[in-house]
Order: sequence, then structure tokens, then C-alpha cells
Amino acid sequence: MTFIQLVLIGIGLGMDACSMAVCKGLCMNKMNWFKAFIIACYFASFQLVMPIIGYFLGNSFGDDIRRYDHLISFILLIILGFNMIKESFNKIDHSIDDDVSFKRMIIPSIATSIDALTVGVTFSLFNVNLLLAVVIIFVVTFILSILGTKIGQLFGERYRGKAQFVGGLVLILMGINILL
Repeated sequence: MTFIQLVLIGIGLGMDACSMAVCKGLCMNKMNWFKAFIIACYFASFQLVMPIIGYFLGNSFGDDIRRYDHLISFILLIILGFNMIKESFNKIDHSIDDDVSFKRMIIPSIATSIDALTVGVTFSLFNVNLLLAVVIIFVVTFILSILGTKIGQLFGERYRGKAQFVGGLVLILMGINILL
């Protein structure tokens, strides 16, 4: 694969993380660049690790992974989406949760990187330079996640409750789209 193709794959994989970062940014009262950095690190790190795992699982379990990756992503996104919609109806400001702890970030990080596992399986079939591929995916996802966090924070500042509802709806629709 060419460098441009790998960048395009990185953008495709990073868009899920960007969407999730927008949702996380919606929960910030004001932009916290350190937390945006942490969010980007979580998403980009999982996008880096999953293709490596997929690459090495490649031929042995390729069909099994492809068979279930959509279902796993669907379930995780539906749960996250319904949780965001539920929080959008909270009248108290406790729904403003910009927590970037491992407990809060692990599920979204996994949900947005399941497709990267499948891409890793594909990389093994096409003899792709794995190191170059995962570095590109990491950098692109990192940048998109930072941008997504900022966009979410800007939008959420004015329309937090409605934005959380719409963000949850978007996650549910993403899950349905992945399943179909």
C-alpha cells in the first residue's frame, strides 16, 4: 500500500475516534488541552495496538474476527449512545463529566478501535509495512481526536443538553450503520 492509501485508512479509522472525542468535548465546560491530549492518547493508542493484534491474528482467526467485529462495535456504541441520551435529560450539572480516567475511557477506546483490528488482519494479507501503517494511523487519530475534542467543547458550551442528546443519537446511528 502507498503512503497516501495508508493516510486515507488512518483518516477512515480515526473518524470514529474523532466522533467520540466530540462527544467527550461536549462534556467540557471550558477547553482543557491536557485532557484533550489524554483523550487523543487513549484513542490513538488503541488505534495503534489493534491493527498490530489483527496483523498477528491474521490468517489464524481472520474469518472469526470479521464475523463478530461489527456486532461488538454495535453493542458498545449503542450502550454509549443510550447513556449519553440519558445524561442529556439530567437537569443537574452532574452530567458534565469530563473525566478521562481509565475507567471512563476504556470502553470508548475499544469501541472505536474494533475496526482497526480487522484492518490489521487485512494488512497481514497484503504484506503492508506494519510499522509505517500503525504510526500513520496513530498520528492521524491523535490529530483528529484533539480537533474533535475542541469542536465538541465549542458546540457543547452553548447547547450542552441538546448536543449530548444528538451526540448519543449519532453514536446509536453509527452502531446501527456498522451492524448493517
